[in-house]
Amino acid sequence: MTAETEAQVDAIDAFKALSNPIRLQILTWLRDPRGNFPVEQGIADPDEYGVCITQIRDRTGLAQSTVSSYMATLERAGLVTSTRVGKWTHYRRNEDRLAELGALFTSVI
Repeated sequence: MTAETEAQVDAIDAFKALSNPIRLQILTWLRDPRGNFPVEQGIADPDEYGVCITQIRDRTGLAQSTVSSYMATLERAGLVTSTRVGKWTHYRRNEDRLAELGALFTSVI
């Protein structure tokens, strides 16, 4: 597989991850973590570490296992990064990857 083909496959996986409306909504919320999640409930700086999965679960109203699965999908696609803070996992957007996908998308359209 060529590097170009591999990049296209990676992009397809990322766009598939975004095809779920809840995952897309979570990614949108993570754009402004202070505006979309109660910062005072967090145990870490949302700008540096991201948002705790518990806060994401509370905001979506979904089961922990569902939110964990959604976040794992977003992370495998490179759209978010995770950081462990104590026993909690925090997620934040991978802005570099999102910019790459945006550039790819506009170059094809």
